[in-house]
Parts: sequence; structure tokens; C-alpha cells
Amino acid sequence: MNNQPPTSVDLSIIIVTWNVWPLLRACLQSLASVTTPDPLQLQIRHLSPEDGALTVEVIVVDSAGSDETAARLPEEFPWVRFLRSETNVGFTGGNNLGYSMSYGETIFFLNPDTTLFALDEPLVAAGNRVNPLWQLYQTLMSHATIGMVGPQLRYGDGSWQNSRRHLPTPLTGFWESTWLGQLWPTNPWTRDYHMSDWPATFVHDVAWLNGSAIFARRSALQSVMQAGDSGPFDDAFFMYSEELDLCHRLRLAGWRIVYEPAALIMHYEGRSSEQAVAARHIRFNTSKVRYYEKYFGRGWAWLLRQYLLLEFRLQLRIEELKLRLGHKPVLRRERMAVYQAVLHSRLQPR
Repeated sequence: MNNQPPTSVDLSIIIVTWNVWPLLRACLQSLASVTTPDPLQLQIRHLSPEDGALTVEVIVVDSAGSDETAARLPEEFPWVRFLRSETNVGFTGGNNLGYSMSYGETIFFLNPDTTLFALDEPLVAAGNRVNPLWQLYQTLMSHATIGMVGPQLRYGDGSWQNSRRHLPTPLTGFWESTWLGQLWPTNPWTRDYHMSDWPATFVHDVAWLNGSAIFARRSALQSVMQAGDSGPFDDAFFMYSEELDLCHRLRLAGWRIVYEPAALIMHYEGRSSEQAVAARHIRFNTSKVRYYEKYFGRGWAWLLRQYLLLEFRLQLRIEELKLRLGHKPVLRRERMAVYQAVLHSRLQPR
């Protein structure tokens, strides 16, 4: 059997992982369940003939993880092309690295904390059992103007996860994932951003998709890359907002982005980032500010940064008060350390 990397395939699946081996293992097992091995090429798999017989390669990028992945993945999944980065290059850098090593006509950026629903999955209505990979590919290829498609996502308990969005407006950042948004969850900026009035049961165009599972044409991704880019994602975003930025650039280049609910994928959200809470807060909010500066200008970015820092100062004071009152001191000190780290960062890009 030929163990050399392929030079041309229909689909490249790129997975960036960091210390989530059990989830990554389940993800790869689910991919194996909807593909079959090539008898001659180890690192090629196929969809079943009834699903279109696409050729598939799977690339896993380990971003300087310290768990079992490097030891166990090559042994358990020899058909996976495994790349290991000695430094943590983040979601963006890892996907760009995987992209630079891929050969697919289409690219599926997939999180390790996802699984494809098996063909006999009970959550899929009888008579509508589809291979998510084939469904996404068909939808992407249904019209030459479609540059990216995304599936319907479900949380680990089977409940629906909203994965499609409108582009943010300058006011969205003050209401999305903030105290203001918690105080007024039905505010018009958040509702519009989340497409709350749009049913999730039909195929439709969207502004951007959740980056945990995005399926794109290579030609579309190439069209928004400039000389010197390491990949389609903007390296200025370590993680968070990188898919928003990519989708924004695709739309500016004239490509359509489509939500396809017939393709179902389970998403066990945030299992990597929850291992480093302070870093998650810093990166999420720093990327948010970075996006604002890129598309709305320095003035809006400065206002948003000051508001977000104010929220963290208030949260720190609340935790200090609770600590003085003797309420769960271990928890209070942990949270104070997180908020102090965020404030120390000033939410300034490195």
C-alpha cells in the first residue's frame, strides 16, 4: 500500500487539536464511520458509492499539545496525515498550516470536539439519513457562486446550536456576550446578529458561520488570500473571530455563504479553550476588538475595548467583595486571578 501523501483529492478535512485526545479520537472514529479506505493509498478514504465516491484526506494539526495525541493517533489512525507544531499556533495558525499541506478541491475545517452523526443516528428523521460530508459537498457544488457552507450543529445533549449569523454592526459588540446583553437579552442588535427571526430548518444564505465546521471551495479561499499569506485565515486572529473575518472577506469578494440544515454535526463546544480560562477571555475579547478596528476603525475599537475592560473591572470588584464576605474563597481567588490577567493584558494584540 502506498503511504505517500496524495497529490489530488476531492476533499481535505483539517482538524486542529490541543489536548483533547478523547474528543479527537471520537471525531476521527465518526469520520471513519462515513468513509471507506482506499485499497492502494493509505492516506486516502472514500465516501460510499451511493454518496458520490469522493476521495478524502484527513489532516490533524497538533498545536503543541501535551496529551496522548502524538503517541496514539499515528497508531490508531494511520490513514490520518499528522502534523505536529512545536509551538501553539492557535486555531488560525493551525488551520493555515493544515491548509498549506492539503490537496483538496474542497476544504472542511472541523473542530476536534465534533462528531458526525452516524447514519443510524436516531436524531436524524427516518428517510432523511444523509452523510453530512456528502450533503455539504453537494450544497457547495450546487451553484458556482457558493464559496462556503456550514451544517446544522447540535450540542452534546442533542439540542440545537445556532451556527449562522448576520455581520455585526458597530453596536453589536456592546451587547453580544456582555453584561448589557445579559440585562436585555432580546435587544435588537443581538437578535439581528443571531438571526433570531430566521427559522433554522431550511437552506439559506447567511453572513457567516460558526468556525467549528465550515466547508469551502479552495478556489474561494484562494481568492481572498494575498501574497505572503500563510493560509486563508488572518494570522492576526490567534483564535476567535477568525471565521467571522474570513466569511466577511469572502462576501466582499462576491462569494455566497450558505447554511445547510440537512447536514447534522454534534459540537461539544469549548473543550480546548476551557482548559485556559484567562487566555480564553483575553483572546475572545482581543479578537473582538481587532475585528472592530479592521472593519469599523480605531475609534469604535477603542470604545469597545474601554467598555469590555470596564466590565472586567466591575467583575473583579464584585469578586473582591464576595471574598471579604467569606463566600467561596477558593472560587473568588480563581476568578480574581482571571480578571486581573485580562486587565493586565489591556486586551491589546500581541
